[in-house]
Formats: sequence, C-alpha cells, structure tokens
Amino acid sequence: MFKDHPKGLISAAFANMGERFGFYTMMAILVLFLQAKFGLSGADAGVIYSVFYFSIYILAFVGGIIADKTQNFKGTILAGIIVMSLGYFMIAIPTPTPVPAESYQMYLIMTCIGLFTIAFGNGLFKGNLQALIGQMYDNEKYSSKRDSGFSLFYMFINVGAIFAPVMAITVRNWWLNTNGFAYNADLPALCHQHLNGTITPEATGNLTRLAAEVSGGQTIELTAFADQYLGVFVTGFHYAFATAIVAMAISLVIYIKNKNTFPNPAVKAVAKEGETLVEMDIKEVRQRMYALFAVFAVVIFFWFSFHQNGLTLTFFAKEYTDLNLFGMNISAELFQSLNPFFVVFLTPVIMAVFAWQRARGTEPSTPKKIAIGMGIAASAYIVMAIGSYFANLPLHADIVAAGTSPVKVTPMLLMLTYLILTVAELYISPLGISFVSKVAPPKYQGIMQGGWLAATAIGNQLLFIGAILYETVPIWLTWTVFVVACSISMITMLCMLKWLERVAK
Repeated sequence: MFKDHPKGLISAAFANMGERFGFYTMMAILVLFLQAKFGLSGADAGVIYSVFYFSIYILAFVGGIIADKTQNFKGTILAGIIVMSLGYFMIAIPTPTPVPAESYQMYLIMTCIGLFTIAFGNGLFKGNLQALIGQMYDNEKYSSKRDSGFSLFYMFINVGAIFAPVMAITVRNWWLNTNGFAYNADLPALCHQHLNGTITPEATGNLTRLAAEVSGGQTIELTAFADQYLGVFVTGFHYAFATAIVAMAISLVIYIKNKNTFPNPAVKAVAKEGETLVEMDIKEVRQRMYALFAVFAVVIFFWFSFHQNGLTLTFFAKEYTDLNLFGMNISAELFQSLNPFFVVFLTPVIMAVFAWQRARGTEPSTPKKIAIGMGIAASAYIVMAIGSYFANLPLHADIVAAGTSPVKVTPMLLMLTYLILTVAELYISPLGISFVSKVAPPKYQGIMQGGWLAATAIGNQLLFIGAILYETVPIWLTWTVFVVACSISMITMLCMLKWLERVAK
C-alpha cells in the first residue's frame, strides 16, 4: 500500500495519531460533557463547541504564520504536541459536579481555558505537519502520488481515531459501574431539571423509573440520586479526557525519534550546484492565491454541515435514536467511531476507484473530486431529512418536557448517514489538503495550509446555528438546511472548475 511513497509518510502518520485520538475524544463527548457537567442547553453547549472548533482551525493559520516567520517548522510541531497535552491535562482533572452555584462561572472558565490550550497546541501542530507531508511529494519521484499519499496519510491517522470514542465510553461506563450505576443517555438532563426545579410531572415519572433501572432496582431519594449520578457520570468523562494524554505522549515519542528524518518546508526550494533559483512570477503567485481563497470560501459550507457529527448528530443519537442494537444497549457516543472506522476501510476503496479511473484516463481533477464530495454530503442529509420526516419525530421542546422522546428511530439511520458523509469527506478533506500543497506558492506553504484550516474554522464557527435550529424547528427541517448548504457548495465549485483546473496544472 505504501509502495512508491516516501518513507517518512508512515512515521508522520504515526506522529499524528495522538492528535486524532484527542480530536475524536473531544468530538464524541464534548457537548455531552458540557451538558452533563454544567446543565447547559443544546444551544449553549453548541456555542462553546463551535467556538472551540473554530479555535482549533483558525489557530492553525496562526501556527502556519509562526512556522513561516521563524522557519522552524519542526520545533513548532513539537511545541504543539506538548501544548495539546497540557490542555488535555487541564480538563482531565475532576472538579465538583453538580457544580456549586458560587463557583459555576469559575469552573466553566477553567474548562474553556483548557479547551483553548488544546486548540492553540493543535494550531501549532496540524497545518505545519501537513506542509511537511506536502514537501515529501515535491520530489518528482513521488509527485504523481500526491493525492493518494494524502489519502493514505488521512486513512492511517484515523486508525487511532476509531478507538478514541470507544475508549471514552469504556472509561466513563467503567466508572459508572464501579459506583453501582448503569449508563442511560437521558438521565443527566433529567437530573439537572430535577435539581433546578424545572422538571415536569411527566419527566419526574421518567426520572423515577430510570433511576431505579440504573441503580439495580433500589428505591432512592431523587435529589440524592441526581447529585450522585451526575458526579459519577461527569467524573468518568474527566477520566476519559485523560486517555488523550497517553496518546499524545506516544505521538511525542514517535515524533522525536523520527524528527531528523523528516523534510523541512523551510528549505523547500534549494538550487542544485550550477543552477539558479527562479522566483515564481508575481502574477502566477496571485492566481494561485486567488484560486486557493476561492476554494477556501466554498468548503466553509461543507464543514458547517460535516462537523454537525459532533453536535446535532450527537444530540440526535442521544435523544431520538433507539440505543438498543442487536439486543445490546449502546452509548450515544459510540456513533462517533463510525466516521474514522469508515475512513480507514473506505480509503482503499476510494483510492482503487481513482486508480481505475486513472488507468482509463477518466480520473476527475482534484477540484472536480471536491465538487463531487459536496454532492455526496448533500445526499447524506437528504437521508436524515427523509428518515426524520417519515418517523414523525416530535419537536425538541416536547421531549424536554417529557424527559425522553416517545418516538425513537433505528440506529441504522445514523449509521447510513455517517457512511455517506465519510465518502464525501474522502473526496474533500485529504484531496483539499493535497490541492493546497500543490497550488500554494513555495514561500506560503505553511500559511496556505493554515488557510485551508481557517476556512474549516469559519465553517465550525457556524455550527451553533445547527444547534439552534435543532431546538426550535422540526428536526427534518434542520437537516434540510445542510442539504442546501452542501448543494450550494457543489454548484459553486462546478462553476469555478475550469479556472481551478488551469491554475492547478
């Protein structure tokens, strides 16, 4: 599989696995952690979630500037691993839950500082490592393998991401079981409603029933149960964050061991003896930059839709999905393992399709592949919209009043959606990174990789709109908004196709 690719590719992928592990740990449990610990609504948790994901990607642009200015790409990447680890340590420390009213703001601010620290470390790390990978394929020996190389890199780093949600669930549920409880997705919200005095009589009945179920049939006082269950549930989440520190430590060792064998984007263009370096014409630089900025603007809408997998799709898994699968009671967070699982197992399939098309002379250009990916993403949300509409799902306000949804859909709906979204991702994310590494002028490699991530950041900043829609309009209409966003992206990309293909030659 790695034949005819640079030797440093697999080492760089291993070094990136810790970042992916932490990323998917956060994606799987962050909004559920915020709701369980602080009793936040979906919209409020969505704002923090979207700001965090905005920060992760916008700070990659800052990290690119730092690396380009200092010309110390490897040192910047190393600093990023260390800073990310510090951030995970900050949020892994258990603090009181339910949070005392007098220290509520302090603990919420401490959590946000920890999240910002993770985001800043990621910014130093992510884009600059991608620039390093791009340089490996500037060698004419490997240049024809650039797209497949980034696809392999993308696939391999997601191996660790498969296990992140599973590990987070395992740790959280282990802590619940250790303290004599079982997992139930509806209980944290019901506990907060009871403690805040906002619970309805119908929801009180559901809380009483579920409390007995997760406590082994014991009869207990509801206030004491709510306090204890929330404390144990959230402490399990804190311990789950700690697993990311272990993954980051492994990545740190791998990176340090292989650091000296990686290329350095700071010396991307070096003249051979007797040759004269030719500066890229300013007009060509501008054309390349314009093309990159145009693609950045388009993919904003894709990321706005795609990264709902950690927000509204996670809410949907918790509230509207039957978590009994083949006789097993599964956790809502487990659906977050589907995306990296599909990335790993579908990447060879997608690469085989591209190779077959290449052999027939019909392989789409990289910009066209990105446009196709936008259309595939739209189809994923069409599936969600149709499934939600015909299931006649209640409004979110109705399930808050009852404490649980009276109608729950098969988990197969989310599984199919994640499958289609992953195919779309494989047409867009690794190939977009490849496109940037190919088109970006040599002296702007780090900044332009950061620019790709900055576009992702803007899309992520818009995520909270999905959380607001989720709580205020019929659920099928929420998914329809993402269908429209992805369709607009596809059409716009197709309109620019000839120009982008000309610039990329």
